[in-house]
Amino acid sequence: MQSLFGENKRETPEAIKAEIQGEIPKWLHGTLIRNGPGMHKIGESIYNHWFDGLALLHSFTFQNGEVFYRSKYLQSDTYKKNIEANRIVVSEFGTMAYPDPCKNIFSKAFSYLTHVIPDFTDNCLINIIKYGENYYASSEVNYIRRIDPRTLETLEKVDQADYVPLNLATAHPHYDEHGNTYNIGTSIVEKGRTKYLIVKVPTVKPDDKNACFKNCEIFCSIPCRSLLSPSYYHSFGMSENYIILLEQPFKLDILKMATAYFKGANWSSCLGWHPKEKTYIHIIDRRTKAALPTKFYTDALVVYHHVNAYEENNHLIFDIIAYEDNSLYEMFYLANMKLVDNEFEMKGKNVTLPHCKRFVIPLDVDEKIDLDTNIVRVHGTTARALKQQDGYVYCTPEVLFTGIELPRINYDYNGKMYRYIYASKVLWQPIPTKIIKCDILTRSCLEWEEEHCWPAEPVFVKAPDAKDEDDGVLLSCIVSTDAKKSSFLLVLDAKTFKEVGRASVSVDMHLDLHGIFIPETELSANI
Repeated sequence: MQSLFGENKRETPEAIKAEIQGEIPKWLHGTLIRNGPGMHKIGESIYNHWFDGLALLHSFTFQNGEVFYRSKYLQSDTYKKNIEANRIVVSEFGTMAYPDPCKNIFSKAFSYLTHVIPDFTDNCLINIIKYGENYYASSEVNYIRRIDPRTLETLEKVDQADYVPLNLATAHPHYDEHGNTYNIGTSIVEKGRTKYLIVKVPTVKPDDKNACFKNCEIFCSIPCRSLLSPSYYHSFGMSENYIILLEQPFKLDILKMATAYFKGANWSSCLGWHPKEKTYIHIIDRRTKAALPTKFYTDALVVYHHVNAYEENNHLIFDIIAYEDNSLYEMFYLANMKLVDNEFEMKGKNVTLPHCKRFVIPLDVDEKIDLDTNIVRVHGTTARALKQQDGYVYCTPEVLFTGIELPRINYDYNGKMYRYIYASKVLWQPIPTKIIKCDILTRSCLEWEEEHCWPAEPVFVKAPDAKDEDDGVLLSCIVSTDAKKSSFLLVLDAKTFKEVGRASVSVDMHLDLHGIFIPETELSANI
């Protein structure tokens, strides 16, 4: 693991041509942009957690069978302040930054006060998302940074709180067929209430880059079950008519967060796992903009990624990647990530495996139904829903697959009945070692792996003449730890899972988190 996480990564700001093996489809025109942490040491100071590192964007641009690579650090305010000071001066979720001991008492006092209700970092290192006609680097706070998708230049900072009263927001929004964007954020103790906000951001013409935010709409708000302990969530589900939010017992302690700076603790220590509590399933009707009156819940679980959701026979079906506890986040502390391979492998065995679970929610619950009777009427599933004495419906899932993470689908099938999941296969928890295609219908899988290769989340790109759901290619950035082999961009035939080609680059490529493929037609329209 030392070879993957031991050093800061060098950027490649000018595009370089990749060496092609095999063949890159000539119909593949556009840019794959990926985001993730690239710098963990600044001067003599080191971040505690892998997710704290400074954001490094990189891209592969496809033109007539050729591929060009570039990478640039996101020029956030956080990046500039840290580089100028040659030390970590802006706090991240797992690393608290403290004033220079040489500063005077007034500077120190101001720094402490700004951490009571923290102004979060704009180190947007998780994903690349689209609002309106523009693209943004994002994390899980109120700040996002607009970028130029062609050059990876950092543009203006947008504070979403200027338009909607939220402090946190997911880095995994959803998009409808009209180009509108939906996201969920948490508003902390705003007017004495802590609540989850479902926000709709309309698409706009590119001549007014901020109009989409000016016209955004609070689609629905859901009160948190606890005023001072909102649930943590990384993503949500959306079908044709419904939005799914899981209020899981992995919670942020607001009072603890307000005092963390004074006590020498980081913000991640304010996340608490409560395994004896329930996970509440909030279903919001997109047509009425209100939550369903029936209340659903399941057992305690931790979910980072939703896969897909769709409706069938008056039921809402949604698939998620779920864990039995919060041990995954703990494993990503750099003290663990820098262990020698055998020690890392042993420690990783303590991390619970992810399971792809399917929930089936009956949308019309008969009040006269007998208690503890399964009211799921969809055939071919073992998922259950049982009405309880208090009126709630207790839901138990069906396990579809085990050991997969970072799920992606053909997004044309988002919100619709679908068959295929593309994901990373976890062997050494929590680092992916394989790319996998899961067939929900047959429960069979196809895999790709190569020795000393570490694949990123696979991204599906459909073929121009696609007829089947899996007509297209998968793109994955592969980091090589073999000194004789460069890192590369892998292109797989999504149907057969055979390698079509690869684009190798002699650069210091980093393990990334999430990203987006932007077709050339969309890039050209954004000029």
